[in-house]
Amino acid sequence: MTKAYKNEEFMASENARSLRILAEYIEPRQRLAAHGIKRALIFWGSARLRPRRGGPVDDSVDYYNQARLLAARMAQWTMDKHAPRERYSICTGGGPGIMEAANRGASDINRDLSVGFGISLPHEQGCNDYINDKLNFEFHYFFMRKFWFMNIAKALVVFPGGFGTMDELFEMLTLMQTGKHEPIPIVLYGRDFWERLIDFDVFTELGLIGPEDLSLLYMASTVSDAFKSLTGALEAKAEDEAS
Repeated sequence: MTKAYKNEEFMASENARSLRILAEYIEPRQRLAAHGIKRALIFWGSARLRPRRGGPVDDSVDYYNQARLLAARMAQWTMDKHAPRERYSICTGGGPGIMEAANRGASDINRDLSVGFGISLPHEQGCNDYINDKLNFEFHYFFMRKFWFMNIAKALVVFPGGFGTMDELFEMLTLMQTGKHEPIPIVLYGRDFWERLIDFDVFTELGLIGPEDLSLLYMASTVSDAFKSLTGALEAKAEDEAS
């Protein structure tokens, strides 16, 4: 006799899908709470971008090293400014590329701030090496992974990326536009990339969004600019909440 919850064939079956979904809600909630993770700076971007060798960190196309530097600066900022239980974690999708860079930058300062929400994919390697082992998650369902990103997100930094990055960005914009998520700072990093890829003004010119919706986004092309925008917005919000 085998108990149902110990029956691996059943637990992997279509009939048990609701149980698997529930597990990806309850287990992360329990683990995040146990480690005091309640607010994070989310870094999204391509898994395919790698660091340039021998080039300066400020090179406009060295997105990997810029993501690492920005994450490190944000990690140092929160270490300096906030009590341990009030610090912002640096959270990524847990994979290579920009995700690795941001986790690496956080780990350069304090590995306890480095969180990864990985996803099981057939053609992508597992988690990067710069995530706190206790805060390394692997999801099966994309929508549950996005739920947890959005649950703890207090700011987004979106580097150049592909379909997955665009999906995540526009879902968050939709939630904010419709009032389903509180307004949070969103920094699109790499102005040349974003302006070439998407003409956001077309949305307003055609009446598809309101002009005020463009205020949800800020484009930055340097680490210093992105850092100033993020810290300024987060500190202003903290002051508003305290008053």
